[in-house]
Amino acid sequence: MTIGEHVLHPDPDLIAAALLHDIPDFAPRTPDIYQVLATAYGPQVPRIIAALQAEHQALDTPDPPIRVDDLPVLLASTADKIVALTSLLRRAHTSGDVTDFLRRRPALLTLLPHFRAFQQAAHPRVPATMSARLDTALALLERAATGIQAASKP
Repeated sequence: MTIGEHVLHPDPDLIAAALLHDIPDFAPRTPDIYQVLATAYGPQVPRIIAALQAEHQALDTPDPPIRVDDLPVLLASTADKIVALTSLLRRAHTSGDVTDFLRRRPALLTLLPHFRAFQQAAHPRVPATMSARLDTALALLERAATGIQAASKP
């Protein structure tokens, strides 16, 4: 839905990849899920999914790379970040204590500068409305994180 809100006539392969992007995390190791996806959807869907999986895995490393050279992957990645960060914000507000909710997620707080760098690098390549939506979610998280960082300083 997020891609459809920002991209006029999105490619069906992009939509399929966005919907299925987490499937490698839940699929059995055999048969090869990428081969299954290629047979069912053609080569682009598993290619996009593999790129998103690589990006997700890189988040566990210091200084994860930011790639903006592949537009379908960039659009899916941007949409994924919008959905994930918006969901986190909603859950934080529902918890009743946004600061405590975010304080218990130090990995997220550590990744905020990376997500901001991603948004800035993607901005010229993705639709303006999509970049703005990611910017808004990040700004809200960054504001809350600033409060956490200020409170933790001696």
